Amino acid sequence: MSAIGFHPHNHDSCIKTGVSAAAKTCTAQGLQLTEVRRRVLEILLERHRALGAYDILEVLRSEGLGSQPPVAYRALDFLTKHGFAHKIERLNKFIACSDIGGDHTPAFLICTGCNQVAEAHLEAGTGRLSKAAAAAGFTIERAVLEAEGLCETCRGQTAA
Repeated sequence: MSAIGFHPHNHDSCIKTGVSAAAKTCTAQGLQLTEVRRRVLEILLERHRALGAYDILEVLRSEGLGSQPPVAYRALDFLTKHGFAHKIERLNKFIACSDIGGDHTPAFLICTGCNQVAEAHLEAGTGRLSKAAAAAGFTIERAVLEAEGLCETCRGQTAA
């Protein structure tokens, strides 16, 4: 399992890779990655933190891409439906998927000190939940795993 989100990395590379992967997936599946959808994905990738719909709407408004809440919500619905972004239920915010197009089960590590979110990748279908579901004859279509705690930085601040 690897976690992406708490440590610095090359944002330009992940923005380019993420948007490219989303565009490729859209082409393969006959989906439209409209200008607004693409820009919302870029905003999520640029910020690398969980953002609310109104945070995104402010950026869209400043860039002349829309000023009404449905603009942001429709784009976020599309991005989450197709696995390009995830909704963090606890925060009611959204983050870009750190492995667009990858086959993984995301788990979110939410720091209660700074509200940063890291996405950890679990192997799909091999965990305890998958085994329990299979034993019950149940097929999981979607699962959201969120864990709260302190990131290394915040843990260091409380220890000082």
